Amino acid sequence: MKQCMKFLYHWAPPIFLMGIIFFLSSHTRLTLSGQSQTDFLFFKMGHLIEYAILYFLIFRALFSLKPNQKFQTNLAIKALIIAVLYAFSDEFHQTFVPTREGAFRDVMIDSLGICIMLSYIKYNISVLKKTIWI
Repeated sequence: MKQCMKFLYHWAPPIFLMGIIFFLSSHTRLTLSGQSQTDFLFFKMGHLIEYAILYFLIFRALFSLKPNQKFQTNLAIKALIIAVLYAFSDEFHQTFVPTREGAFRDVMIDSLGICIMLSYIKYNISVLKKTIWI
């Protein structure tokens, strides 16, 4: 039972976030300000932030399988691959939603958020391990 709870503690958050991303991608395009440039910047920042968080949660879940003090490049690459593949699948999914489009540009923005979080984790792994996440 304890092993199951530990698994859920680490894997439920990234799966839940993936579900939220899928849910939001299933809806028609929204506008906030009516100005296309403002809306574009707002939603692209949303892409960047949500995929940075997704990468963090995936890395955290993978790291929990073999925790140690060092940054593990192979886990970082696995988490990167999972997050980028999810970004591609999300954009593909959006091609089937009216008023939405699947854009490679968005995958690149998502990947930028992923890379920013990867860099942050790489240089702060010991602090993160001691404080909030394992």
